[in-house]
Amino acid sequence: MGTKVKNTEIPLSLEQFHISEDYGFILPEPLRDLPVYYKPWMDIARNVPELISSHSLRLRIHDMPLLETHLLQTHRELRLAHLALSVMTMGYVWQEGERETVKVLPRSLSVPFSEVSQRLGLPPILIHADTVLANWKKRDPDGPFSMENLDLLLTLPGGESVRGFFLVTLLVELAAVPGLKSILDVINGVQYNDVAMVTKALDVVGQAIDSMTKAFKLMHEYVDPSKFYGIMRIYLSGWKDNPLMPEGLVYEGVQEKPMEFSGGSAAQSSILHCFDELLRVQHEGSSGAFLRRMRDYMPPSHKQFIETISSRPSLHSFVLQQADEHLTHTFEQCVARLVDFRNYHIIIVTRYITIPASRAKQLRANKQGLAEELDAIRSAPTALEERGTGGSGIMTFLKTVRDETKDTSISQCTNGNQVSPEPSITEIQKAASTLTTK
Repeated sequence: MGTKVKNTEIPLSLEQFHISEDYGFILPEPLRDLPVYYKPWMDIARNVPELISSHSLRLRIHDMPLLETHLLQTHRELRLAHLALSVMTMGYVWQEGERETVKVLPRSLSVPFSEVSQRLGLPPILIHADTVLANWKKRDPDGPFSMENLDLLLTLPGGESVRGFFLVTLLVELAAVPGLKSILDVINGVQYNDVAMVTKALDVVGQAIDSMTKAFKLMHEYVDPSKFYGIMRIYLSGWKDNPLMPEGLVYEGVQEKPMEFSGGSAAQSSILHCFDELLRVQHEGSSGAFLRRMRDYMPPSHKQFIETISSRPSLHSFVLQQADEHLTHTFEQCVARLVDFRNYHIIIVTRYITIPASRAKQLRANKQGLAEELDAIRSAPTALEERGTGGSGIMTFLKTVRDETKDTSISQCTNGNQVSPEPSITEIQKAASTLTTK
């Protein structure tokens, strides 16, 4: 162990960044309802799938009164309002799928949505912080934080697969919490030049990433690929880098010029940005630019936490300088587990986007297949076949991010060895296509 140095930095705490010790970035105990004045919003927001199915959501929103937002006083009230307004917005824009897209969001929705968003420091569109972090409740308040005991506050078309998609993602966020808390110990350990402290905390980070991957695997049990691809995806899509809405969307009463915002994306989850900054994963080019832009879609205090990690002394440099075998091995394990998580994300995307996209082309050409599958997959927007909901070219993006993670490995720096073997695309497709949905 090296000589200890005096710590001149003020110790960090999760609380100062509005991060929960128990839930991490997840909003603890989200509100289930707004004050009665906002009943017109909640009545519509709670029935978005049914109103879309009857092609009447746009009519309901046109008849909705323009409500003042100053009565929303607490952070939880603002978060529920943002969730409700964003769910209504996605439903309004995409009610008719890729047909009959709209160019203007009506004043009764756009004005309060922009005001609530401005107060929260968030964009006026559905984001990860809405659908995942602030969109859950326990069926039994005293019961466990598990799929069986969790439900959504508000939902979108897609039935049980929507519930599965958002709640499995919530469990991935929860699995990350021990690692999130240990980031502070890593930072302090580097500051104090304490190898044992850094090694122990890094081990917890690695285990948390491993737990995130295990939670991620529940996606196969709770989300049907044809429903995700054919029904759900469009409602997560935004109006930036989207061929279906090349000019963006006018927010009536807010700005005459169309505005562009990316749709919901896993890249809006703060947790992987934290681990990347801790391990000093360097994301360059278009993938790096996209990830940096996604930080503007996070609660500002969470973005600030990521930037604070980035501003502290480099863990990567500390590991190289110490040349401690146990510390180096633990660091390498962290990187390897992050690579494994990103490889698994590629498998998920292959199963839920790449394979269904190929199947959709087949079905459109042959007009054969099960009726339900035909309805779901064949009706999926063709413009989104190669893109993520955030607007990125998804496979290229994911592989680039994964490869940049590998490059962080100490062995890559010293002798060019791989952290872990890279599965070929054939192996990935085989793994994804053989998984069954229960």
